[in-house]
Amino acid sequence: MATQVFNKIHFRNIKGDIFGGLTAAVIALPMALAFGVASGAGPAAGLYGSVLVGLFAALFGGTPTLISEPTGPMTVVMTAVIANLTATDPDNGIVMAFTVVMLAGLFQISFGLLKLGKYITMMPYNVVSGFMSGIGLILIILQIGPFLGQASPKGGVIGTIENIPELLSNINPIETSLAVLTVVILFYMPTKLKKIVPAPLVALVVGTIISIVFFSDNIRRIGEIPSGLPSLQLPYLTADQLQLMLVDAIVLAMLGCIDALLTSVVADSLTRTQHDSNKELIGQGLGNLASGLFGGIPGAGATMGTVVNINTGARTALSGITRAVILMVVVLGAGSLTAQIPMAVLAGIAFQVGIKIIDWGFLKRAHHISWKSAVIMYAVIGLTVFVDLITAVGIGVFIANILTIDRLTQLKSEDVKAITDADDAIILDNDEKELLDRAEGKILLFHLSGPMIFGVSKAISRQHTLLNNYKVLIVDLSEVPHMGVTSALAIENAIQETIDTGRDVFLVGATGSVKRRLEKLGVLNIVPSENMLMDRKQALIKAVAVVTSDVNISDTIQNGARGNKPGIDNLIK
Repeated sequence: MATQVFNKIHFRNIKGDIFGGLTAAVIALPMALAFGVASGAGPAAGLYGSVLVGLFAALFGGTPTLISEPTGPMTVVMTAVIANLTATDPDNGIVMAFTVVMLAGLFQISFGLLKLGKYITMMPYNVVSGFMSGIGLILIILQIGPFLGQASPKGGVIGTIENIPELLSNINPIETSLAVLTVVILFYMPTKLKKIVPAPLVALVVGTIISIVFFSDNIRRIGEIPSGLPSLQLPYLTADQLQLMLVDAIVLAMLGCIDALLTSVVADSLTRTQHDSNKELIGQGLGNLASGLFGGIPGAGATMGTVVNINTGARTALSGITRAVILMVVVLGAGSLTAQIPMAVLAGIAFQVGIKIIDWGFLKRAHHISWKSAVIMYAVIGLTVFVDLITAVGIGVFIANILTIDRLTQLKSEDVKAITDADDAIILDNDEKELLDRAEGKILLFHLSGPMIFGVSKAISRQHTLLNNYKVLIVDLSEVPHMGVTSALAIENAIQETIDTGRDVFLVGATGSVKRRLEKLGVLNIVPSENMLMDRKQALIKAVAVVTSDVNISDTIQNGARGNKPGIDNLIK
């Protein structure tokens, strides 16, 4: 039972796992502080989230080497959640925001229990790229105030953009210089040095030391983080805000699932393993539930931490547990060491994360690949930045799916073919061609191939009505593995219309799910059982017998169809 509940842990790689966890913890510290401050919940909330999400996801998740912690996308959504709820209820807004984190965790657990893991990331890349780039832009915009040495204006993205002239006029040169220095270190620190010590930690230490030595006054600092265990945050729900909180929780849950599972795929490619998506969602949900209960911000699988963890030797969940324990030590006893960290340095770190989140590679190539894909991506970016994430993803996925269905319908419509003579539209053997020629256009062979999705129903109706001068309809479903309800109804209409006009119908090759679908719709009840065959040639033989009004002809054709070619030849003569 333990192997089913807990993540993969063994002690055969203990050195690599501990070293990986230690390295991941060093990277996580500045990021947790930066995201905590950026969210509006405070640096302590960032640390609590990093510890709790990381610990529970490592214990109960389905990806052994995954590092889970507050991420840029999750922080952006949490920032909006806190801003909205504190605006409507200043006294209880922050508690309600932590309740949203708990609800998000419960949703993620539900997704895992319902085994929805494989469906979570089934979204078009242009939509994923669009909302990730949109989130990156939001994170950058929200750091403009702190980057310039001032508090973030109210009103989120729109409020910040509207107040840019005022922010620029009141710029604090010292704090802005520290923020710029931080970004420069993060981008231009030598690669060899990055392998020894993480760039965010270097930027944090260097920026803090410079601020203490040269600019001790007039600099905003994060202050001392309370040491000790976090206090329990009981859930707080109100009827007025319940709908908003549930929507926010779903957005957080979905984003966290996508973030974590995409990172799990990265981990799989590096370790040549296979993660358990549903188990991972349960682990992520437990982590966010615990984080919300103790006043932490939400988190998900973090690509940078995961890659560093694996590259330094980690192979089991012991690395994630080690990382959480090291960060817990910081929370319990080293809070005073963070007191002098400048807010501008954390703003620089968050600013750089925003820049890296933007999908620059796809932005450069999208318009070369497909103008439709590019339009969808830019629309999702705009909606993400100026409306909200769930609207952006919903509209983006809807439009992308409509375009995909349209394209598939066009392609599948080419597989709906109706002929009355032996042409190249359908591949027929020599006997079948001779049989169709013998019918002199009085047999309509209706051939379908491949999955029949709902969009193909128009093509079925169009092809059927295209040719009316026939006496027998043969519907060939031998090459149809799946048939949707709409297409099945279109087939039913064609068959019923043929029967209503006194003509004969033969149904060929209906098996498996296709046959069951036709049975449930009652289509097989209107076709005589003797006219339901498995072989197209047999159907043609019977159809020719009908159109020539010669009961003896069937036996003659049968002889030819069995390989006695003179049988058909003599008949034609």
